[in-house]
Amino acid sequence: MDAIQNGWFSEINDLWPGQCFSLKVKEVLHEERSDLQDIKLIDTFAHGRVLILDGIIQCSEKDEFSYQEMISYLPLCCHPNPENVLIVGGGDGGVAREVVKHPNVKNVHQVEIDGRVVEVSKKYLPNMACGFDSPKLTLTIGDGFDFMKKHVGQFDVIITDSSDPIGPAVSLFQESYFALMKKALKPNGVICSQGGTFWTDNEHVKATLDHCRKQFSTVGYAVTSVPSYPCGQIGFIIASTNEGHALKTPKKVFTAEQLDSMNLKYYSAETHRAAFEGLPRSVAKELYS
Repeated sequence: MDAIQNGWFSEINDLWPGQCFSLKVKEVLHEERSDLQDIKLIDTFAHGRVLILDGIIQCSEKDEFSYQEMISYLPLCCHPNPENVLIVGGGDGGVAREVVKHPNVKNVHQVEIDGRVVEVSKKYLPNMACGFDSPKLTLTIGDGFDFMKKHVGQFDVIITDSSDPIGPAVSLFQESYFALMKKALKPNGVICSQGGTFWTDNEHVKATLDHCRKQFSTVGYAVTSVPSYPCGQIGFIIASTNEGHALKTPKKVFTAEQLDSMNLKYYSAETHRAAFEGLPRSVAKELYS
């Protein structure tokens, strides 16, 4: 799956046919085939170090914060007191880095299926993998399905930081996965999952939302800007077991001083509200019809 030619890496995939995103490569720092997927870590001129799984960009040093902060703080700030949190996936450590900053969070369990992603990230992406060093966090290398089956009713918030719906991540976009998350939540729990971008496949976003709606009382779709992702935008499926939960309105609002002390570069109460609003009219009609 070597997509590097003439010094450029190109993200070519059938999930977004007819287009690709390319980065000029300084150096290939690491590449291997784990038991589950191809892992590549490159250093680029425009985006710094970039983690690539099965040919798809997972994060870059330049813009990772917008994704990590929003997938973490949207659900955390939707919950009145998110003491116990589960992260499924997130082997680069970025979501863990953000979740442990939240002052209400006491315990974080993370389940990542591919331990090699964790080890590679610790070596080459220390600014993200520092999340693994928190005393709040317990890391398990294993299957998130199996873990949740054994931990029913234990979490206030569950965050699924998955890759795109190919390979080992396909099952994380199905109704059976949302049902499992629901069982693992405490009453009034909140979930957040990577939900894809409407620009490349709005049918997939709609299908994932529909899977979630069959299990959760309140469901929303929020977006953020990540230049190194397809079309520069990614969405999140956010849901609550509490009917009528106002997902757009954060229950926890940080002051500017708190945001600075937590080193948050993207998330705020304003970006929280805006993430749910301003969808193109045609997209909103399809997703919420």
